[in-house]
Amino acid sequence: GKRSLHQKVVEELKHYYNGFHLLWVDTKVAARMVWRLLHGQVLTRRERRRLLRTCADLFRLVPFLVFVIVPFMEFLLPVFLKLFPEMLPSTFETESKKEEKQRKKLNAKLELAKFLRETIAEMAKRNKADAG
Repeated sequence: GKRSLHQKVVEELKHYYNGFHLLWVDTKVAARMVWRLLHGQVLTRRERRRLLRTCADLFRLVPFLVFVIVPFMEFLLPVFLKLFPEMLPSTFETESKKEEKQRKKLNAKLELAKFLRETIAEMAKRNKADAG
């Protein structure tokens, strides 16, 4: 059904609270990884990816905080997110945005697979023509 304005505001506040909480947890984990790196330990590929994602999220947080700090600028946030979709830290993404990203990646992979299949088929035809 239809949600009231109060429910929408509460949901948005919960979304941002959860996003900041996840970012805080990721930052603590990344700090431990940096500590391990500084003491000569090697990170796994998964840990390295998480560390890079967290660092990128912290850098993305700077322009995002401008929208939170400056009065009434939060009304422009949807416009800037439409123009710069990667501006928001990954912990603030909604499920629909994550699914949309996955769909785009899957479509790109399918297009690449189709291109490679056509290329291999064309190469096979050329080899057959050269051999015959």
